[in-house]
Amino acid sequence: MIESSIPEKESPRPPRLSWSAVGRLIRFQNQTGTWLLMLPTLWSLVLASRGMPPLRLFAIFAAGSFVMRSAGVVMNDFADRSFDRHVTRTKLRPLASGELSPTHALLILGFLLVLAGILVLLLNPLTMLLSPIAVLLAAIYPLAKRVIHIPQAMLGIAFGWGTIMAWTASQGAIEAPAWCLFAATVCWAIGYDTIYAFQDREDDRRIGVKSSALLFGSSAWIAVGTAFCAMLLLLGLAGRLADIGWIYYAALAAIGVWCLRQALQLRHTVTTPAAFHMFRQHVWVGTAVFIGMIAGFLL
Repeated sequence: MIESSIPEKESPRPPRLSWSAVGRLIRFQNQTGTWLLMLPTLWSLVLASRGMPPLRLFAIFAAGSFVMRSAGVVMNDFADRSFDRHVTRTKLRPLASGELSPTHALLILGFLLVLAGILVLLLNPLTMLLSPIAVLLAAIYPLAKRVIHIPQAMLGIAFGWGTIMAWTASQGAIEAPAWCLFAATVCWAIGYDTIYAFQDREDDRRIGVKSSALLFGSSAWIAVGTAFCAMLLLLGLAGRLADIGWIYYAALAAIGVWCLRQALQLRHTVTTPAAFHMFRQHVWVGTAVFIGMIAGFLL
């Protein structure tokens, strides 16, 4: 009997869990999102404590920001894996490409949420009661782009909730400055995430995903400028309520000039690399607010 020389077709290998894939899933090499989540919580800690916050709370919220941002991107990629396959920038993400399976993503998410829960147990009872809302908001955000035309606002609400939790962790109550910081964070996220969305405008239009960059169109520079203006006014009001010093307002004025310059850039064609660079610069905006707050209380 003569055996066939045609090799049998190998069945595709199932996805295997690897540290490399997990690192790319949680964006370990790009921590911009962690900083943008963490910095508003640090604003809240500084304002609530009228200066440098306790190092214990600083460490808890820094670690919590990393863990929750990692959990958030896993939720996002899990929900968007079918969309991401059709977007140039995201088609090689581990879930979209099939390098990791949905089961892997759920296991990683579960582990991250357990870590977040352990950190929350180190805080006071009111903050623990508020913590499930943070998880709920993180889970809702990936679905927002299917429903509302400004999903960036949902991102801001999710990120802004950290300011409320940080304030209660420090003061044991929610006070007016905390709500100002929350609203400022929402406005800030609408601004910088609209810039981020410029990277995917054509792909989003083609596959039917909603985005503020598409909604505002040629008027995006006005919308972004307005969002940044509202952010700065709310930060100023928060400082006024907390009776902070003049250096803080000088810092806000300098940040306002920089934000205006960035908004004006959007009147012209913005390339994908330029949009990403502009987005990442907002880590320095948040850092400038943080330093301005500390200087406003200590100098």
